[in-house]
Amino acid sequence: MPETITPAVPPTPPVPLSALLAREDLALRQIAGPSDPSIVIHWAHTSEMADPYPYLLGGELLLTAGVHVPEAAGSDGGAPGHGGSPARAKSRAGEDSRPGDYFDGYVSRIVAAGGAALGFGLAPVHDTVPRALVAACDHHGLPLLEVPPQTTFSGVARAVWQLMAQARLAELRRVTEAQQSLAAAASRPDPVPSVLRQLAQRLTGHVVLYGPDGTEVAAAGREPAQGVRGALAELSGVVRPAGRTAPRATSATDTVGDTHLAVYALGAGEGFVLGVATPRRDPGDHTIASVAAVLLSLLTGEHHSGAGAARSSALVRLLLGSPPEQVAPLLGTGKWLVVHARPEAQSPDAVTASALGAALGSPLVDLGQDVVRVLVPGGRVPEPQAGWTLGVSATVEAPEWPAADGQAARALARARATRTPLIRHGARPGLGDLVPRADAEAHAGALLAPLAGRPELTETLRNWLSLHGSWDRTAVALEVHRNTVRQRIARCAALLDTDLDDPDVRMELWFALRQS
Repeated sequence: MPETITPAVPPTPPVPLSALLAREDLALRQIAGPSDPSIVIHWAHTSEMADPYPYLLGGELLLTAGVHVPEAAGSDGGAPGHGGSPARAKSRAGEDSRPGDYFDGYVSRIVAAGGAALGFGLAPVHDTVPRALVAACDHHGLPLLEVPPQTTFSGVARAVWQLMAQARLAELRRVTEAQQSLAAAASRPDPVPSVLRQLAQRLTGHVVLYGPDGTEVAAAGREPAQGVRGALAELSGVVRPAGRTAPRATSATDTVGDTHLAVYALGAGEGFVLGVATPRRDPGDHTIASVAAVLLSLLTGEHHSGAGAARSSALVRLLLGSPPEQVAPLLGTGKWLVVHARPEAQSPDAVTASALGAALGSPLVDLGQDVVRVLVPGGRVPEPQAGWTLGVSATVEAPEWPAADGQAARALARARATRTPLIRHGARPGLGDLVPRADAEAHAGALLAPLAGRPELTETLRNWLSLHGSWDRTAVALEVHRNTVRQRIARCAALLDTDLDDPDVRMELWFALRQS
């Protein structure tokens, strides 16, 4: 007998044999072999070959009507409890073969090929299942199903594919829900413990985060069986890099008793490892654990990489009063851009904000209630992003970050008002560059003095002028009613004691607002 092969099953969710037997429309009945609930099938295949071994890939429910059974082998009467005599099939394997010998060889070849179960159809060839086939299936541990005459093989195959589709849908729904919950956990104030707790809950097991030295950094979930913790720690060494080199493997699996173990290397050579111990291994478990591994890679890399440490140091220095120009070298060299962004569909969240920062090439992201602000190195050129409206400042030095923040805010307001995906603050030399800055600021202060202490009027005037006096667009940019815009502009005209319909007045006011 050939050596049993490892089934080359497809990457589709397996179907429990018990689920197929539970289909009342099929009326299948198991009459031999083990009835273990863990038995699964990956597809259904029909064959009347006397030796199906070359045509099986493994994991099949093999369906046959017994056309291949020699007359002598098929004349042993029915299975226990089955009356009637079998119809005569033309012999292709010799009239003198004993029924037990034929069926023993037939079943052993199916088992050797990795077949999961055998379905024997009643009619049109056989009235009953041969007793020798029942005995052979019991002997070799192959589940044997009786397929009644009213059930077609194509109907059985269709039921298998229906159950597979249902299993795939359930798996996708489970993975999607797990991804969402893990992402939400990663945005909590204690992201690493939250992700571990959520992963343990989703996999119904025990999860551990190992540090670069192999010690447990954090753990969550129910306590594993004795010996599992040590085995999991030992398995983590398989994927942990030696020194600062890349890990030898990204993941590894093992089994201790009835517990399934899996480990995942985090990051690129950081040395952190995620360990998972579960009582069973369900479809989708690997995908869910891989999502958690990616999130934990980002979280551990953020706190322990050189870039993350530098950003943390910059934050502390700013909080302690250091000026931006002293902090900027910790974040990078050169000039900077400030980007204000607003999603088109809904309020931004932590995940979409981080994704936007990655797309713009910067981890320096600030999530506000309605707007995401990103500090981008000046060497990068922000491009429009699908689903976002962007306002981009001029390229500035670190001391000018606050001014650039205002430029980006105004550019975003203009972009939203004009329904433009991205607007950049103008960087071309203008009239203001011909006037000394101190003189320009003094002139602006004197001209706009009547509006001092009324920021809502100043901002309304600024937007109204930038949008060529459009009431509707200004209302959109400021998120107020158009009548509010009219009232504010009228108040500005009264306080400034000037005619805002005069283009010369508008130009002079615009120049002053640019300097304020």
